[in-house]
Amino acid sequence: MLILWVFKENSYASRIIQISEGQRVISTGPYAIIRHPMYLGMLAMYLATPIALGSWWALPIFALSVPFICWRIIAEERLLLRDLPGYLEYCQERRYRLLPHVW
Repeated sequence: MLILWVFKENSYASRIIQISEGQRVISTGPYAIIRHPMYLGMLAMYLATPIALGSWWALPIFALSVPFICWRIIAEERLLLRDLPGYLEYCQERRYRLLPHVW
């Protein structure tokens, strides 16, 4: 549901890290709380799937996905800070990237 909420609020959300013409900073919906809610939704889905399927062997794969997602967030933020007007101010207003009061 979180990922669907992200797509409702942010028509620029994509698998590809890029800036589209006319793109603006989104600060409503889940973006009012954290800067990267789609990644939080993905991690929640990655964690819930092996648990729902009873596949405890898949949990280490989930654990391996966390550093990759964190690396992707950092790479995405570099691009957004460089190329998206207003993103620096948004980062100053929304301190947390993925988990409130954590990171």
